Amino acid sequence: MSAAKPLEGIRVLDLTVALAGPYGSLLLGGLGAEVIRVESPDGGDIARNNPPYVNQEGIHFGVRHEEDVSLSILNRARNKKSITLNLKSTEGRQLFMRLAKECDVLIENASEGVTSRLGVDYNSVCAANPKIVYASIKAFGEPSLYPQLKGMDIIVQALSGIMDVTGFPDCPPTRLGLPMADMIAPLFAVNGILSALIHRGKTGVGQHVQVSMLDCLASLMAEEHFDVYLKEGYPKRSGNFMERLTPFGVYKTQDGYVALVAFQSAWFKRLTEAMAQPELAQDPRFSALGPRTKHSGEINVIIQDWLLQRTSAEVIRELQEKRGVPCAEVRTPQQVLSDADLQARGAVVPLEHAGLVSSGATAMGMGLPIQFSESPVRFDQPAQALGASNEDVYRGLLNLSEAELQRLQEQGVI
Repeated sequence: MSAAKPLEGIRVLDLTVALAGPYGSLLLGGLGAEVIRVESPDGGDIARNNPPYVNQEGIHFGVRHEEDVSLSILNRARNKKSITLNLKSTEGRQLFMRLAKECDVLIENASEGVTSRLGVDYNSVCAANPKIVYASIKAFGEPSLYPQLKGMDIIVQALSGIMDVTGFPDCPPTRLGLPMADMIAPLFAVNGILSALIHRGKTGVGQHVQVSMLDCLASLMAEEHFDVYLKEGYPKRSGNFMERLTPFGVYKTQDGYVALVAFQSAWFKRLTEAMAQPELAQDPRFSALGPRTKHSGEINVIIQDWLLQRTSAEVIRELQEKRGVPCAEVRTPQQVLSDADLQARGAVVPLEHAGLVSSGATAMGMGLPIQFSESPVRFDQPAQALGASNEDVYRGLLNLSEAELQRLQEQGVI
């Protein structure tokens, strides 16, 4: 395996906050880019105040004290250099433009109009560095479709329609259990950044990459043809089942739940054999997928009655292991995060902090679920304290003197 990471040699100027932006720059850092994260000297990213916190005594949800570090920052700020810079000051903006000239990528997710007011918008940065790839993640695009609305994840989920198709038919719309808008938009943004870097390699020209959280979720909504299904009478909220692919759903067992998929003829036949009811495969109501979708409630009751007489392990052994019918246990978050195989593959990884070590506590963080045959990729640099890389970046990259650094700090520029 080569020692070179895929994005080694690419420098990223990171103006992101909260989750949507920092997750994107986290991925770039894990892929090998040098990420310089710019935060305000008076406190930095608002996520630094998110509970739970870590200190030398362990993890707590109480009032945050000076020595405490947010688990959110430990998770999202890995593989990044932290510098402080006051962009509201003239000298701060000048320093920022000097940094931008040394970078290949800029990524930001500020509220609409903020970068323009600060003078660090795409047009201003492009004038200083025409080759830069400037990536913007916004909630509703720019100009915004909802100018007065704050782009919180739950708000984007609501507007996207995803909440209205999530949950059970007789229940209200349901928020997805993860902040999906905040986490999906940066995936599209990283795709856009990498594509723009390839384009720049061919043309020498940078460009503005724009991603809307609402656009991203709306595009996923269009993958399922809800407009067609609703006309045909299928419920918009199907809960744990998908009627048009019956059997396809989550069923209760004696000791938990399993996800079961048996809509293909061969799978359904094997399921009925496992249930000792092979005649069901010949029943006109269930013999083909089309009729089964019209009688899904009936067959699901029969399947559920059989499953309730068995444990999840017995069901999986009988269906998945013996007969090849797709079936899996519905696992808890604790089971997934403690899965040794997933940890070994780097999908979830332990976070690093002295307080975790001294207290014996553990906390898992996002891994980088991409594997390369030739390049090592991982989040191998712990999150830094606010401004920890000021000297490294300002002296090493911009060649500022010790006296200049002292003056800038005293004046609140950095």
